Amino acid sequence: MLLCIDCGNTNTVFSIWDGERFIATWRASTEHQRTADQYFVWLSTLMTLQKIEARITEVIISTTVPRVVFNLRVLCNRYFDCRPLVVGKPECRLPVEPRVDPGTRVGPDRLVNAVAGFDLFGGDLIVVDFGTATTFDVVDIDGAYIGGVIAPGVNLSLEALHMAAAALPHVDVARPDRVIGKNTVECMQAGVFWGYVGLVNGICERIRAEHGRPMRVIGTGGLAPLFASGEALFDHIREDLTMHGLRIIHDYNRTSA
Repeated sequence: MLLCIDCGNTNTVFSIWDGERFIATWRASTEHQRTADQYFVWLSTLMTLQKIEARITEVIISTTVPRVVFNLRVLCNRYFDCRPLVVGKPECRLPVEPRVDPGTRVGPDRLVNAVAGFDLFGGDLIVVDFGTATTFDVVDIDGAYIGGVIAPGVNLSLEALHMAAAALPHVDVARPDRVIGKNTVECMQAGVFWGYVGLVNGICERIRAEHGRPMRVIGTGGLAPLFASGEALFDHIREDLTMHGLRIIHDYNRTSA
C-alpha cells in the first residue's frame, strides 16, 4: 500500500491509499526534531487503534520543510523497506513540467495541487490553498503550473495582529454575523474574514484578467469551507486535493519508469 505524506510548515498529514481509496488520514504538528522511530511508533499505534492491517510498501513525500526529509527517509528505509519518492527532487517526474522563470524553486505543495487540480477539473484553474500561507496556484490549459501568488495565511495574520498590538486579544477565525463589529473580537473577526474574502475575490479577478481566459477557482485547505460560506468564492472545494495529487504523481512515476 501507498503512504502519502504532506509536510507543511504547521501540520504534517499522513494518508494510506489501498489502491482504490484513502482508508485513513492522520494529522500531526510538524516538528523537524521528530525521529524516524517516533514517526513509526505514532503511525503504528494509530493503525492498530483503527484496526488497519495494511502493509506499507511505497511512500511519496511532499514537504515545504526540508529539515524533515532526512528522518522521513529513514522511516521509509528502516520500517517500510522502501525508498520514498520526494516531490521536487530530480528523480520525481511530473506529468507536465512547470513553466516559471529559470532557476525558480516552486514549493512542492504547489506543484502537487496543480497536478491534482488538473486531474480532477482540467486546465485553466486557480487553486487557492489556505495553509500557513494563502497561496494561489495558476494551472494552464495543459496542466502546467505557470505561477501564482503568495499572501500571509489567515491564522498567521491573526497571530501577528495579536502579537503586535498589546490591547488586541487572540481570536479564532469565524464568520461574523455582521461586518460592523460591536466589540473588539467582532471587529477583528470581521476584518480577517471579510478581508480575506475580498483578498481572494480581488486576486482571482486580476489573475483571470491577466490570463485572458475563463478560469475556475478550486479551494483547498482546512479553512476553505469556512470562507466559501462568505460568498461564492469557489467553483469546487477539495480538502483532500494535495493527497490526490500525491497519488497521481506516484502513479505517473511508477507507470512511466
